[in-house]
Amino acid sequence: MPPAAPTSQTAGDSGAVASQSSRAPFLSLVPTDFIDVPGWKADNHSAALAPFLRSCKKLRARPADQALGEEAVMGRVRDWLPLCDDAARVRHGNNTDARYFFESRFQAYEAYNIKRAQGLFTGYYEPQLNGAWKADGRYRVPIYARPKDIIGANLGSFDDKWKGEQIAGRLKGGRYVPYYDRAEIEAGALNGHQLEILWVDDLIDAFFLHIQGSGRVILPDGSHIRLGYAGRNGRRYTAVGRELVAAGVMRLQDVTMPAIRYWMIDNPVAAQALMRKNRSFVFFKVLTTAGPIGAEGTVLTPGRSLAVDDKFIPYGIPIWLNTTDPGTKPLRPLRRVVIAQDTGSAINGPVRGDLFWGHGAAAGDKAGIMKQQGGYYLLLPKSLAPKPNS
Repeated sequence: MPPAAPTSQTAGDSGAVASQSSRAPFLSLVPTDFIDVPGWKADNHSAALAPFLRSCKKLRARPADQALGEEAVMGRVRDWLPLCDDAARVRHGNNTDARYFFESRFQAYEAYNIKRAQGLFTGYYEPQLNGAWKADGRYRVPIYARPKDIIGANLGSFDDKWKGEQIAGRLKGGRYVPYYDRAEIEAGALNGHQLEILWVDDLIDAFFLHIQGSGRVILPDGSHIRLGYAGRNGRRYTAVGRELVAAGVMRLQDVTMPAIRYWMIDNPVAAQALMRKNRSFVFFKVLTTAGPIGAEGTVLTPGRSLAVDDKFIPYGIPIWLNTTDPGTKPLRPLRRVVIAQDTGSAINGPVRGDLFWGHGAAAGDKAGIMKQQGGYYLLLPKSLAPKPNS
């Protein structure tokens, strides 16, 4: 049953989920028995323990009385630490013990946006690009580190109605102004700032690197480096697929990452103009980790790390994902325990997720076509025991 009242509410935004209602989105949670969670028994629950324990390391570094998220409804760090201790004692690879751990320590809550339990679930992956440390005739597209003159601002500190909203800008003549947008940066706004990490050989590949937020770059000698998200310019993200639909170039049901890429390759001049409509620009850093790093600061796990809107869902929360497997005919269920460990500019709303598929062509194929409806259940400590719809 849809909830009658929210258990958590934050300021809304203009994202896709918010557009489903004239009311600002808020997260409502309804307690659900595990026996009623779709497909619960079929998962390999032990596969979710390693990413959960990585999140636990981040939790242990925080003050014990710190709330998870904007509201205390998800508990405080001290409520989660005993669960982290228990998770570390579960026998590695033992699915029976892992499932018992989740069932005995957590309460499942179906998530709603106001009274809607369905939302959009997409996928992302770690792309591979070709690059070099120095620019030449082939490698001409710079990948930038985060500029030192970017100044972030938390709008919630000025007015509660902007709680959770962040902006970024720079000082110009003593005034705080928006930071350079994509077109300005591509036109040379950062030239001479010594921010180039390396250069890649394809503008379209660089654009999709920005969308994914991390990637591998293959160097001329065959070695590779890993790039991770270091920040963005604070401009609002614009989905270029929607721009193509608005222009009558594609139908909404045909918009996928591969379809957009093929169109860009066939229309390079128009592609650059299209990319510049997304004024958001991402900056990177070189990683030395074994995998890409999410916004939580943990290494992402293929198939088990979920990017969420962190205005609603705090990092480290186990989530039961209930959607469908992209590309399967007929569509097969995709149901498993995932951990909230990342976010993204396009991930907006209480019931919205972006599943990390991993690295390589197969991961890219899945991520590129994933545009599924679905829902999820948050797994919160039983010790919190909030009353239904309180």
